[in-house]
Amino acid sequence: MRSSLLRWYDQNRRDLPWRRTQDPYRIWVSEIMLQQTRVAAVEERYEIFLRNFPTVEALAHAEESDVLAQWSGLGYYRRARMLHRAAKVVAHEHAGVMPATAAALRGLPGVGAYTSAAVASIAFGEATAVVDGNVERVVQRLAGIGSASGKNPSKLARDIEKLASALLDPARPGDFNQAMMELGATVCLPRGPKCLTCPVEKLCRTRGEHPVTPRAKMRSEDAAYALVIRSGRSDHTGREVLLDQRGPDQTVMPGMWELPALRDAAVPAAEQRMAVRHAIMQVNYYVRIRTVFEDDADELIVPSENRRWVRLHDLNTLPLTGLTRKVLLRARLPELAPSLEIAESLFDPSKE
Repeated sequence: MRSSLLRWYDQNRRDLPWRRTQDPYRIWVSEIMLQQTRVAAVEERYEIFLRNFPTVEALAHAEESDVLAQWSGLGYYRRARMLHRAAKVVAHEHAGVMPATAAALRGLPGVGAYTSAAVASIAFGEATAVVDGNVERVVQRLAGIGSASGKNPSKLARDIEKLASALLDPARPGDFNQAMMELGATVCLPRGPKCLTCPVEKLCRTRGEHPVTPRAKMRSEDAAYALVIRSGRSDHTGREVLLDQRGPDQTVMPGMWELPALRDAAVPAAEQRMAVRHAIMQVNYYVRIRTVFEDDADELIVPSENRRWVRLHDLNTLPLTGLTRKVLLRARLPELAPSLEIAESLFDPSKE
């Protein structure tokens, strides 16, 4: 199984920027970014992020707002905060040198079993198995274990970890872990697995989809926001947009900047600038956007304790919520094409 999988991986692996380095810092950044985010979006932001923070010391000494601004578009912003916090620990307690074992890496803020095993095996060659969603699916299908089999979830997780460890190639642990993840991402898909092209199909007890517990249904909510734009206060300012900062006590996206909420979510069709759907975790938001003039803002939008005018040319310096980024891009404001640096086609609205 090991030789078949590694032979396939050597011939078919995707050429991704984090696979061209052995730098543990860069591998760590990629693994954090790849959690619950599409590879296409990560490829774009990975290069930009590392240009701004090329070393763990550079990241450690950066302002959190700058880190969040460079993370904007990847979603799940707690990852960026924990990455920043962990970089400070590496810089101040480890003299800027990344820990070299999975056990030591787990001592960093926000680094769990998956990330520590990935970095330790890929960057340092430690023989420790990685178990993410892709690996879990591959192992379950190889062993013929279904998530909906009635087995205790904790025992099922332990069984999968044991099997993954037993399969691991101790001679090439980093490549083997990446091969398992690559197989799950490109061949052993959740729906419609490509069994006929699988390098280990003859060893698989499932050969197709395995029974899984149904996902929780998405729920729907309505929301409405104002797009308030004014001319700059001087010839050098340029146009500005009104934004609110979410409070530090918010459970979702604290400190991020967003469009002001409208007092009335029922926006008349004649006054609607656009309508977008935006998913955050298990909620589908059906959002209406209304253009509001500066003189009408106090009457139409919800008051905020932290609100300010921001130059459109400066938006790339702020951590924007995914919904705000999406709306501003779809508004096709000419100042934003170079400013936001990322095409809307790469943005996954579900990764907030």
